[in-house]
Amino acid sequence: MAGLPTCPLPQNDDYRALSLSGHVGFSTLPDQLVKKSIRRGFCFNILCVGETGSGKSTLINSLFNTSFDDPVSTHFLPKVELRAQTYELQERNILLKLTIVNTVGFGDQINKEDSYQPIVDYIDAQFEAYLQEELKIKRSLSNYHDSRIHVCLYFISPTGHSLKPLDLLTMRSLDSKVNIIPVIGKADSITKSELQNFKKKIMSELVSNRIQIYQFPTDDETVSKMNSIMNGHMPFAVVGSDEKVQIGKKMVRVRQYPWGIVQVENENHCDFVKLREMLICTNMEDLREQTHARHYELYRRCRLEEMGFRDTGPGNEPVRKSRRPLFLPAVGQPVCICCQ
Repeated sequence: MAGLPTCPLPQNDDYRALSLSGHVGFSTLPDQLVKKSIRRGFCFNILCVGETGSGKSTLINSLFNTSFDDPVSTHFLPKVELRAQTYELQERNILLKLTIVNTVGFGDQINKEDSYQPIVDYIDAQFEAYLQEELKIKRSLSNYHDSRIHVCLYFISPTGHSLKPLDLLTMRSLDSKVNIIPVIGKADSITKSELQNFKKKIMSELVSNRIQIYQFPTDDETVSKMNSIMNGHMPFAVVGSDEKVQIGKKMVRVRQYPWGIVQVENENHCDFVKLREMLICTNMEDLREQTHARHYELYRRCRLEEMGFRDTGPGNEPVRKSRRPLFLPAVGQPVCICCQ
């Protein structure tokens, strides 16, 4: 085992560091985890928030290099509706269960005051469903379809000026519940100089309004340099397209105009490649972990405290486990007096 990295043990007198005199076999644990994960497959849930016609569906098609059957949305819905569709994708031997949640009618109503509320309710409902499964006596989380939202792609209209009040209100309502990655949709509709100024204006407004967006992690030295650079590129200015043309020997996604073409995967034309690299190739697992460890844990703690659960009693003494209920009523349901 000489030369292998060692896992630091907690500073506790109850632990002793021992050297091995021969091969045992637990060094294969990472390989076992990889095989088990591949057998189970992975799930990833994306929430697309943005006004009708901002390029949400086209971008998702471009990101996963496929065509999802997302029907065209109308501009005349009386309220915002959320449409969730789940697909099974396979690349090599890796299975991904992908759920795309689209906000239909967002920003189309004359009174936009409560446009964000159905989105908040949907995210909370997925947290609640997971919590109810987690608290069952006979639970089966390994087979449970996790529908919690892992990332919110928030589409900003390319006006070149500033964020709309609806954008600020919605992101402020969501930042404690989901990982937000802001993107400027259809970014080829404004000039490069306007785009750079628009990016700076957006980030300044997010900071001044204390809106927390997702930051790519920099604690892993293998990706810290790249993630730090990408954090400085947000919001990503993206272009999506379902149209392909042959350039050289390769079919590429493009948007054609009378004056020329915009190549979706050309980094000189837009940030599409940067977004795909950061979202799918590098940080997908971190987004899943942040959803569970940060956003879901916050929801779970608030729900348990709401029902009167405490880890310690009035005198700071530990609460006996036998006094805790074995289930948690769903939101809006009355609590049984015997369980309090």
